[in-house]
Amino acid sequence: MSRIGKEPITIPAGVTVESKDQILTVKGSKGELTQAIYPGIELTIEDNTIVVERKNNSKILRAMHGTLRAITANMIEGVSNGYTKSLLIEGVGFKGVLKGRVLVLSLGYSHEINFDIPEGVEITLEGNGTEVVITGYDKQKVGQSAAQIRSYYKAEPYKGKGVRYKDETIRRKAGKAVA
Repeated sequence: MSRIGKEPITIPAGVTVESKDQILTVKGSKGELTQAIYPGIELTIEDNTIVVERKNNSKILRAMHGTLRAITANMIEGVSNGYTKSLLIEGVGFKGVLKGRVLVLSLGYSHEINFDIPEGVEITLEGNGTEVVITGYDKQKVGQSAAQIRSYYKAEPYKGKGVRYKDETIRRKAGKAVA
């Protein structure tokens, strides 16, 4: 039995969960999320708890059991509290500017990079555009947006220039030794 999959999920006040026709719908104060339920997995909703069960022990159902339980818990957490990721932009002249629903990044290239902000995700800039704070109720969209912004110029190990997560440490290397 999956250690993650067998744990019940508690539903906080203000969140409604509905499972109908193999589609899970979670509504909360931040928004609404839906997820398809893999055939062979059953969700039982009783007394403000959700229990995820599988019909048999096939390899794919064992894998999907814990996955669906984790996704469901993340959905409930997202619509009640939301998710936040922070990125730091380091380098001379490196910064971000918001223009409507587009984040314009100046990262030392000959051109600016335009990042279209997806629906359900909010981006704010702090510290003269050197700190990007990404918030939203969908964990996957928040994480994907942060990873995509970071991929435009990953922090390099010599000077630390680039985009990195706020809690990420860059292992620094020594430069060339002068003879």
